[in-house]
Amino acid sequence: MAKLNQVIAVEKGIKARVYAGMTDMNKIVQKGELFNGFNKSYRKLDESGEDLPSESKRVQFSANTVLQAIERGLSELMTVTARKDWTNCVATGTVKVDGKEIVKDAPVSYLLFIEKQLNDVRTLLTNLPVLDIAEDWEKDTNSGLYKTAVTSTHRTKKVQKSLVLLAPTVEHPGQAQLITEDMLVGYWDTVKHSGAMPKPAKEALLQRVEKLAIAVKEAREAANMQDEIEVPKVGTAIFAYLYGDQA
Repeated sequence: MAKLNQVIAVEKGIKARVYAGMTDMNKIVQKGELFNGFNKSYRKLDESGEDLPSESKRVQFSANTVLQAIERGLSELMTVTARKDWTNCVATGTVKVDGKEIVKDAPVSYLLFIEKQLNDVRTLLTNLPVLDIAEDWEKDTNSGLYKTAVTSTHRTKKVQKSLVLLAPTVEHPGQAQLITEDMLVGYWDTVKHSGAMPKPAKEALLQRVEKLAIAVKEAREAANMQDEIEVPKVGTAIFAYLYGDQA
């Protein structure tokens, strides 16, 4: 008696081979000339006439040949898939993390579904932004966000003033030049806010996701060790009805 994981492994090879055969059959049935043939012989009018060689073309495929090939391939595939699916109905696994049961007696199909969801969660968490480590953050209990302490920066304004180059005298007028300089006019007080996550918290989440994903895979592998169960001859029954007396 094979194990479920062995049946699954066998099914992959059979499916590839049968599908390839079905593709070939589909190409063949679209070429009507492969199903036609003839024998042609020449009869001269009298003895003085010319002898010509006979001509013939063999029929390469018949409808029955195609029907038998379809039945042979699909019956094999239907049987091995039935072995897998019937056994999947009784094969279950329990997801355990650190001895705690997270999901009990889950079917293989559901465990595969959970694996896919955890993989999506891992991708999202990996892309989640983290707080800038160059800043000191604290949790704001009112908003639920993180914030920094107040930082102040200068605000300046460009102003023009007269620079005396030469003081005026009784004999000569003075000389002056307009210059521009920055004058302090105030301060910007800034508090930064962020909805990002602290890096250690993100890393802890990713570790838990990975741990759970491993547990789900282990549960699936355990379920796949289920002995296969006896299945009906589904391929024979399906084609017996489908073909009737045709094949």
